[in-house]
Amino acid sequence: MALDKPYKDIPGTTIFDAEQSRKGYHLNQFCMSLMKAENRARFKADERAYLDEWPMTEEQKQGVLARDLNRCIAAGGNIYFLAKIGATDGKSFQQMAGSMTGMSEEEYRDMMIAGGRSIEGNRYVGEKK
Repeated sequence: MALDKPYKDIPGTTIFDAEQSRKGYHLNQFCMSLMKAENRARFKADERAYLDEWPMTEEQKQGVLARDLNRCIAAGGNIYFLAKIGATDGKSFQQMAGSMTGMSEEEYRDMMIAGGRSIEGNRYVGEKK
């Protein structure tokens, strides 16, 4: 029986809960493997071959290959694990976050310095303003 998840109606938000953790287990373990230099080298030499060593779904593999972090999160990835992919590519967390929002690194930085995103559209569905 699925647990009641009142947080499921936050627009644009995927909560990393136990269900997401189970869904993304192998994706996240792949990401953690990138902490070792020899694994990073193998991944960079032939990304698809390295990914095929992991029992991940094709959706997860395609998310990694496309460096589509939002797709990876929807497929069970956790941003703290996914950051290992960015680090392997020489990307900062700020660059990665910008890519997830459709902004450049500079636009993302400026938005955060200015106080972050507007609350408009980022409340629970049905929440009073």
